[in-house]
Amino acid sequence: MRAFPGERMLGNAPEGTPLPDSNAELPPVISRAEVVAFALVALLVIVVVGVLYLARAFFLPITMAFIVGTMLSPAASLLERYRIPRALGAVLIVIAVGAAVTFMVGLIASPVMEWSSRLPELSAILKQKLHIFDRPLALWQELQSMVGGSDPLATFQLPKFEWVQPTLEFLSPTFAEFLLFIATLILFIASWKDLRRALVMTFSEREARLRTLRILNELEIHLGNYLLTVTMINIGVGIIAGVICAATGMPNPAGLGALAAALNFVPIIGPVAMFVTLVVVGIISAPTIGAGLIAPACFTVVTFLEGHFVTPTIVGRRLSLNALAVFLALAFWTWLWGPMGAFLSSPLLIVGLIVKEHLMPVNSPQLPEG
Repeated sequence: MRAFPGERMLGNAPEGTPLPDSNAELPPVISRAEVVAFALVALLVIVVVGVLYLARAFFLPITMAFIVGTMLSPAASLLERYRIPRALGAVLIVIAVGAAVTFMVGLIASPVMEWSSRLPELSAILKQKLHIFDRPLALWQELQSMVGGSDPLATFQLPKFEWVQPTLEFLSPTFAEFLLFIATLILFIASWKDLRRALVMTFSEREARLRTLRILNELEIHLGNYLLTVTMINIGVGIIAGVICAATGMPNPAGLGALAAALNFVPIIGPVAMFVTLVVVGIISAPTIGAGLIAPACFTVVTFLEGHFVTPTIVGRRLSLNALAVFLALAFWTWLWGPMGAFLSSPLLIVGLIVKEHLMPVNSPQLPEG
């Protein structure tokens, strides 16, 4: 048998048996350059996350202004059609949004201030209502003593309310952050058209300019539609929650409805927090625990229908977000920037989805299946 180039004959093998050249080396599965590139990208991500966390007092209001400004830009464009200057339209839009937010905060703050002044009394009422669980707790304590385990329920006490003031301080931005957000929001809306043109003209190639223009157009359209749609849905949830609270005899149904609408802007965490609030208020205000759980149960049905049927149907399949992606984004941005990060998690996820669709389109080369 004839040996091809790159092969040699075995010494003790029959004549004509080829052996691959021992000097020939197979290429590595992952090259050294790829490892170095991956390490550099990982370090860049760590540095960026660290900067965003340490400098959140600057980046949070700026990012919030950019996202909210992109959502509100279609309204400014609409006002321009009626010959209202864009700068004046930006001021009017921010004033209108601020008035709506102030109205909702007023509805929520009134019952909160009233209940906070009665915390000792309400705590005693809640503790008295929970005496129904004394017998199950006693049986649990006996079981724990029989197996020789520790008894954490022996020292069980209702949670204290010293955390209220620190929590409010954490939720409330500083005056400098609020001023930075308002100023950036007005300037962003007023100069959005010039910013769009500058971003598009940054690139020299026509294809890159068109891609950038398509990305900016879709960001403006989809974020604006998202804000309008989610706002209308959350207002509906708030109205239904207020009606449920009024029908079940809950105190301050208007404030609870406004709180439900506001918390529903934060995915997952907001409805859960509202459910807990309704459970506590229901147990305290209702004559029995069963009657106090009617409103939370009805609210759970409403939020389930809204989250699984209403919102996906109205928002559309193109911007429908994977539940795992929403949860991870919510956890990450909440850890990074707190409650405001939780509010921004879904819009930022939509931004990433739109950018990914244009930079890595579906018809691009894909890995083979199997």
